[in-house]
Amino acid sequence: MNTWMTTPELVERVENSELVYMLDRMKAIQERENNPMGIALQRFGSALALASRQMPWPQFNTVKGFGSAGAAQLDEVLKWYKEQGGSPQFEIVPSRTDGETLLALAKQGFYQSGFHANMAGSIAEQADVKLEQRQTGIVVRRLSENEIDLYAELHAFGSGLPIAGKNHIADNNRMLFSREGWQFYAAELDHVAVGVGVMHIHEHTASLTFAATLPEYRQRGVQAALIASRLRAAAQAGCSLIVGQAAYCSSSHRNMERAGMSLCYTRGTWSRLPFS
Repeated sequence: MNTWMTTPELVERVENSELVYMLDRMKAIQERENNPMGIALQRFGSALALASRQMPWPQFNTVKGFGSAGAAQLDEVLKWYKEQGGSPQFEIVPSRTDGETLLALAKQGFYQSGFHANMAGSIAEQADVKLEQRQTGIVVRRLSENEIDLYAELHAFGSGLPIAGKNHIADNNRMLFSREGWQFYAAELDHVAVGVGVMHIHEHTASLTFAATLPEYRQRGVQAALIASRLRAAAQAGCSLIVGQAAYCSSSHRNMERAGMSLCYTRGTWSRLPFS
């Protein structure tokens, strides 16, 4: 990985990569017959509002790209979410907001509820992406569309979701296998699939969008192998930048650092006060 410097242009590119893949993911779910997840999407200037009536989790009901013009748009954004039957969270990038916007959020009953690490690194020439692994014998391969059930099962068990939700995971990801830019991977240990990773490529930027390992196989280098394989694939695809998101100071954060990625910014999450 090459050395790089944080600039406003880099921050914008990193933020946009997350916005692009999440928009494409939500569009794919929305395009399912009769839009069963109740997906709605709306632009407010540079901000993108995502909503789902059937998936109440914050990541599917969030405002991305909410910048320094946010104060003037906030009433309109909240009115739109009320029409969708829900309430959003706002993702705030430090260098792309201002005190007026943050004060407007506070006045509407929002508070900063969390932090998220947005990582980035430039990809060296095609390369020879090297990443130390704590255990040999891990094989990473691309998944095909007919392995969606395997992916859904590993996604559920690896992220702590009930297996009863496996079919929903499969339905919401099936169309991404054939959608441009998406790549799904499985990590195998002794011929047993123990982890999964997903990558989205857009305009020479590769985003590490999801990863999970079965609990009993953690701390054995599975995620390191998945990151290394996706980095190699990104280099082969001609990407110049690799980005990823993780809970701050988490094992995923550290795995990305071991791969040569660095912290680009710490994103703030703003949620509505429970009693407001």
